[in-house]
Amino acid sequence: MKSKTLPWIFTASCPSVIGTVDVVTRYMAEAENYIDEIHSFDDRESGLFFIRIEFFPQSDDFSEESFSTTFGPRAAEFGMGWELTEPNHRPKVAIMVSKYDHCLNDLLYRFRTNQLNIDVTVIISNHPDLEPLAKWHDIPYYHLPISAETKLEQEAKVIELIEQYDTELVVLARYMQVLSPSMCQYLDGRAINIHHSLLPGFKGARPYHQAWEKGVKMVGATAHYVNNDLDEGPIISQGIQTVSHALYPEDLIAKGQDVERVTLFNAVKCHVEKRVFLNGKRTVIFGG
Repeated sequence: MKSKTLPWIFTASCPSVIGTVDVVTRYMAEAENYIDEIHSFDDRESGLFFIRIEFFPQSDDFSEESFSTTFGPRAAEFGMGWELTEPNHRPKVAIMVSKYDHCLNDLLYRFRTNQLNIDVTVIISNHPDLEPLAKWHDIPYYHLPISAETKLEQEAKVIELIEQYDTELVVLARYMQVLSPSMCQYLDGRAINIHHSLLPGFKGARPYHQAWEKGVKMVGATAHYVNNDLDEGPIISQGIQTVSHALYPEDLIAKGQDVERVTLFNAVKCHVEKRVFLNGKRTVIFGG
């Protein structure tokens, strides 16, 4: 039954009622769609149901249009919002970055080696430093300087680029600027940020030096969706690594950056594979 090709991905959510799993799996069987992976979750706090399925059509008559026509009425009976993602869909991704290159380097490597099923179409920065890296990957690079006086003007140019390149996902790969409320609203649900997990204890400049002075025994990173709550959007992925007294601030920085790049990769991968569901201020993540 299983194909060597990539699967179709079905995702849906609706109010929690009896029959939600059945209406989906019964349809898949009747339509001759072989289910290769299935996850579901019923949240008793929010009263919402979530489901994700990877499947391989077995019928030669399968099409996205026929799926919508035949499944749509059944979904409507449950108030179910759903989405179907074709196997070869590669979301167009814009990466925003400042001077630190570890997360950008990692994402571009995984993009180049097909570990991430995405198309990085543009890189935007408030500094010129990483343009050679973008040129090596043959990706357009835009240097848009920013100051307190030009912040809104600069963000307007960023939005123009996002729309020019038909961007589906924006990744803030250590973009060291606080976005305005209007920019956060524009990017709501389709932008991922990464930051060290020393917050909120060590805010501001040189957080790893502050942490070293306090003798921390753990460093980490958090990847989350962007919203208007600074560094407090719905969390997608987190990572940690223990450290000891033998490490100095520069060692903590290096270990922290390692955790940051892996954590950001995991978050982006979960997002593009449609494994993440927003559930109020929280997320539901299947098989990440």
